[in-house]
Amino acid sequence: MNLIELLRKIAPYVRPYRLLVILTLVLTLIGSFIAQINALVLDWTVDEVNALIVNKDFLWSEAVHILTIITAILLGKELLAVVINYAQNFFGEKMRIFVSKDLSQAVVDRMLTYRMAFFSKNNNEAGKLQTRIDQGVGSLSTTVQSFFIDLLPLFTSAILALILMFAANVYVGLTALFIVPIYIWITILQAGRLKGWRQNMRHFREEKSHGIMNIIESINVIKSFNREKIESDKQWNIQTQFTDNQMKVRKTSFYFDGLKRFVQQIGTVLIIILTAYLVLIEYPGMTIGKIMYHVMLFANVTAPITQLHRIFDTLNDALIYAEGFFNILDAKEEVEQTGTYKPQAVKGDIEISGVDFTYPNGTKALHNINMSIKSGQITAFVGLSGAGKSTIVNLLDKFYMADCGSIKLDGVELKDYDTHFLRENIGLVLQKNHIFDGTIIENIRYGRPNATLEEVEDAAKKAYIYDQIVALPDGFDSKATQLSGGQQQRIAIARMFLKNPPIIFLDEPTASLDAIATEQIKASIDAIKKDRTVIIISHSISQIIDSDMIYALKNGRVEQSGTSDELYRQGGVYKDIVDASARSLNVEKLAETIKS
Repeated sequence: MNLIELLRKIAPYVRPYRLLVILTLVLTLIGSFIAQINALVLDWTVDEVNALIVNKDFLWSEAVHILTIITAILLGKELLAVVINYAQNFFGEKMRIFVSKDLSQAVVDRMLTYRMAFFSKNNNEAGKLQTRIDQGVGSLSTTVQSFFIDLLPLFTSAILALILMFAANVYVGLTALFIVPIYIWITILQAGRLKGWRQNMRHFREEKSHGIMNIIESINVIKSFNREKIESDKQWNIQTQFTDNQMKVRKTSFYFDGLKRFVQQIGTVLIIILTAYLVLIEYPGMTIGKIMYHVMLFANVTAPITQLHRIFDTLNDALIYAEGFFNILDAKEEVEQTGTYKPQAVKGDIEISGVDFTYPNGTKALHNINMSIKSGQITAFVGLSGAGKSTIVNLLDKFYMADCGSIKLDGVELKDYDTHFLRENIGLVLQKNHIFDGTIIENIRYGRPNATLEEVEDAAKKAYIYDQIVALPDGFDSKATQLSGGQQQRIAIARMFLKNPPIIFLDEPTASLDAIATEQIKASIDAIKKDRTVIIISHSISQIIDSDMIYALKNGRVEQSGTSDELYRQGGVYKDIVDASARSLNVEKLAETIKS
C-alpha cells in the first residue's frame, strides 16, 4: 500500500467531517501567510535601521517609530498565530477522535459479518487481531491529524516561502529549489531502507500481545506446573528480537537524519553566500535586509523537510499497520453467506447427505457424512475427541459451509435459509460458554433481550440455577462473571431455555456440572424435546444412552447408527466407549454400593 492508496481508503471516514476539513484548510492558508511575516518584517527593519544609521541627521523619534511598528506587527502576529494554532490543533484533534471512533466501529461491524473460517485462520488469533486493530486505528487516525495539522500547514508555508524567494530573486529561489529534491531523495532512500524492519515491528508487536494474552489466560496452568521460567524465556526471546529490530530502525534513522541536516545546512550556507555576493555587486533589488530575508524564507522552505522524518515515521507506521487493518476491514470474501428463505415455522427435520468438510488450516474433519435427524427426537453424536461431532454442529449452525454434499432442513437446502432467521430458531449450548461482563439477568436475557423478569426466572428454574441466584446478595443483579464454572454453564443453559427454539444443539452441556445437576438438566431437556429437534454431544454415556438415535463417529466418518442397544450389540466404536465408561465409573462397585 502506498500513500495515495492509504489516503483513498481513509477518505470515506474523513468525508463526513468535511466542514472540519474546510476550516482546517482555511486556517492552514492563514497560518502560512502569518509564518512569512517575520521574514518580511526583518527585511524591512534591517533596511530601515541601516538607512537611519547611514543618515547623518539620525533622529530617535524615527527609530522609536520603526520599533513601535515592528513591535505592534510581531505581537499582533503572535496573538493571531496563537488563535490559529489553537483552532488548528482543536479541529485536527476533533477530526482524529471522530475518525478513530468511526474506524473502530467499522472494523467491529465488519468482523461481526464474517464467517467462522476467518477467525480460524492461523494468523487471526485473538491477540494478533486485537493488536492489528488497535495499531491500525491508532496509526490511521494519527495520520489524519498529522496530514491536516503537521504536513499540510508546513508544505503550504514552504511553497509560499519559495514563491516569495523567487519573487525577490530568481537565482536565490533556484538555489533553494535545488536543495529540496536532494533532501526528499534522501528521505525516500530512508523509507526504502526502513520498510522491512518496520514490517517486522508490526509482527513482533502482534507476537508480544498474543503471548501476553496467552499467559493471562493460562496463568493457572503455568503456575501449577511451575513453568514461569519457560514463559518468561519465550517473552524474553520476542522482546530481544523486537529490541534488536528497534535498534536497527533507530540507527538507520539517525544516520539519514544527520545526512539531511547536513544538506539543509549546506543550503543555508549557499543562500548566505549568494545573497551576500549579490548585495556586494549591487544587484538590483538586493539589499542587506534581503540577506536575512532569504535566510529566514529558506528556513521556512526547509521547515517541513526537517519535520518530514517525524511525519514520515508516522506515515510509514500507518502504511504498515493500515495494510493489516484494511485486510481485516476489506475481507469481503469472508463475509458470511446467507440465503433468503424464511418459512412460517421450522419443524426441525434435518437430512445430511455426502458431506465433506475441511477447516481453513487444511485439516479435513468430515468424510461423506450421511445422517437423518428427526424432530421430536433426541439424536446423539458420540465418538472420541476429534471424531467430528462438534464440526457437524458447526455446519448445521452455518458457522462453516460444507466442501460438498447436501444439508437440508425441512426439505430445503440449509444454505438457502436466511442465516439470521436460521439462528433465531437454533439454541446452542457449548462445553465452554461465554459469559459476558454484566449481570446474571443480562446474560440470561441474551437469549431473548425483551424477556420479562418472570420469563427469566422461569428459565433459571428450568436450568436449576434459580435457588443459587436468589441466594446471592444482589440476586439476578449479581455479576455473572463471579459465578463458578458450573453455575456459568447453567446460566448458558437458562439462556437457551429462554430462547425456546425449535432446534437445540447441546455440545457437552453438562461437562462442568456435578452429578445431581447433570441429572436435573437432563430431565429438563427430556421435558422440552417434544416437537423439537435435539442434538446432544457428550462423552458421558449416561447422557446419551436413552437417545432416540445415536451416531457413532470415528476420524470424521459415521461408523454406526441406531439405538443404544443396537449399537452395543454390533460392537465397534460405540461398544468400546460404553465399556470404557463403565470401567471408568467402576459400575460394579457402584452397583454393590447401591444394593447395600
